[in-house]
Amino acid sequence: MTKTVLITGLSGFIAKHIALNLLAKGYVVRGTVRDMARGDALKDALTQAGADVSALELTQADLESDAGWTDAVNGVDYVMHVASPFPLQQPKGRLDLTPAARDGALRVLNAVKTAGTNVQQIVMTSSMVAMMYRARRPRNFVVRENDWTDVDWPPASPYIISKTLAEKAAWQWARENGFEKRMAVINPGFVLGPALDSRAATSLDVIKLLFSGAYPAVPPVYFPVVDVRDLADLHAAALTAEGVGGRRLIGSAETLSMAEIAATLNQAFPEKGAKIPTRTLPAPVVRFLALFDRSLKTILADMNVEPHSENRYVTDLTGVQFRPSREAVIAAGQSLIELGAV
Repeated sequence: MTKTVLITGLSGFIAKHIALNLLAKGYVVRGTVRDMARGDALKDALTQAGADVSALELTQADLESDAGWTDAVNGVDYVMHVASPFPLQQPKGRLDLTPAARDGALRVLNAVKTAGTNVQQIVMTSSMVAMMYRARRPRNFVVRENDWTDVDWPPASPYIISKTLAEKAAWQWARENGFEKRMAVINPGFVLGPALDSRAATSLDVIKLLFSGAYPAVPPVYFPVVDVRDLADLHAAALTAEGVGGRRLIGSAETLSMAEIAATLNQAFPEKGAKIPTRTLPAPVVRFLALFDRSLKTILADMNVEPHSENRYVTDLTGVQFRPSREAVIAAGQSLIELGAV
């Protein structure tokens, strides 16, 4: 019998790749969108990527409204909650992104409860940012499954806080409603890889900025990188793999500095190299510039620390092997060039 998977926020970068993956595996995919008018463009993007969209259903639902969620969940076998706000420019209030992220997750989960117990597994997309941030971190450190971000740490951005509080709320809901062993949370690093259409992720906006020469030099930051295609494999595996219930699955390969990302682009696309920065800005300069450029506030908590992920257990549980981070960087750049986005 064909299984049906609900994916929230189907127009997102990660969600489209998950849908492409699951459709190829023979699942029926039901995806939520805020605006049904985008449905044709979404189907076109997936078709261009090789998907058979005859098994794709679209339904309207918004994380900031109760409407539509019970109907979206009704009759599905699996739920993947992927949607969450991730703006490049951070809002001023520390909790400004939390209601949409936390309350949106709870809307989806409560719809599962309302629809009954037919849902066999819930997979929620969180982030490594829910694990990485706290005071007195060493210069070089390892991020592990049971690590949690301290949301009271002053440098934590609204996005970091929202992802942490949303994941904590989801785990509390799972414990209270008997779903703890039927829920897995995936915590990706910095998601790169190929865009399927021009509606790319905020993480790919960073690649666009590097290509455009928006800054004369890059900040001293390091990110555990994951290719979106591997992340889609991980989400698919988490539906049925034994032993993933109740686990947080870190999704990342190697850690790269922003300077290494820029150098990789420069080497792979020399025709674009004139604008790609080659120098690293001192941290005090970045902090000063962030006073005038709100997008830089997103990375202030990442400066001068080098996080690495403990991910061997994820491969052991799911069989997913993460491709080298530089491949994800090059694939992101190539797709943006082919789409005419840079």
